[in-house]
Amino acid sequence: MKIVMLDALTVGTDVNLDRIEELGEFVKFDMSTPDEARQRLASLDADIVIANKVPMNAYTLEMAANVKLICLTATGYNNVDLAYTGERGITVTNVAGYSTNSVVQHTFAMMFYLVEKMRYYDDYVKSGAYADCPIFTHFGEPFHELYGMTWGIIGLGTIGRKVAQIAESFGCNVIYYSTSGHHSDEHYRRVDFDELLAESDIISIHAPLNENTKGLMDINAFSRMKKSAVMINVGRGPIVVEKDLVKALNDGMIAAAGLDVLETEPVRCDNPLLDIKDSRKLLITPHSAWATTEARQRLMDEVAMNITAFVRGEARNVIGG
Repeated sequence: MKIVMLDALTVGTDVNLDRIEELGEFVKFDMSTPDEARQRLASLDADIVIANKVPMNAYTLEMAANVKLICLTATGYNNVDLAYTGERGITVTNVAGYSTNSVVQHTFAMMFYLVEKMRYYDDYVKSGAYADCPIFTHFGEPFHELYGMTWGIIGLGTIGRKVAQIAESFGCNVIYYSTSGHHSDEHYRRVDFDELLAESDIISIHAPLNENTKGLMDINAFSRMKKSAVMINVGRGPIVVEKDLVKALNDGMIAAAGLDVLETEPVRCDNPLLDIKDSRKLLITPHSAWATTEARQRLMDEVAMNITAFVRGEARNVIGG
């Protein structure tokens, strides 16, 4: 089998790919444009394609006559033309659940950074101000215990539920909003959107992007939140209207926000969020919540198992074909 990986940089250079290399003749490219993918898959006579963001459609695949399997190094598959792959009899697989622990951990890392005012206190010490302090401590910016706070969750799926469990262990009152209106969980109190906005001290977003969530967090939503509230988005960027978030932060509608996802990725140079330099107010990470070393290795191990299953004639993580 000839296995071609089109955008290896999207999973990092520190993951071990030995399990995949053992399965056939393996060629990997750091990145591939659609034109490059089209040429490479055809010239290498690929049987199996491993890709993350490269479009998998008629243009990139039509000259690759022998492709039988596309392995996505992701959960989402919006970059695949499933109608086309179905016509060709090409099986498509994805990987789900590999980054749950990583995203949950990142959620709390962002929350603690903002709630505990970590930037301010680190700057205070390193500026030399603490050396001149007349007492042994300093609490120039008040911060508060999680115990007794209300943590509102948008999207109580696998990740949201694990965040809820940990928040509860800190003594938080957990509530959630079902974006579909159909989800029910007997352990946590389901509320409507207005109630979640009004009651929550912390709101974390773990929902998918769809017609119910796009633009959900807009200026009307921010205006209904507590002025002391912190919002964290590790779901999808377009759930938050970025220009409205800028206004909400600048006008003091909410206290702070942490974003791991943006409307356009990589971030555009003219994104108004970049004008907010104070990371006590706005913390942005580059869509890295999913990307602990362990999660990325787990991802590639799952891809190897998807390939092995396919060769054996077994259906594993199949989303098309």
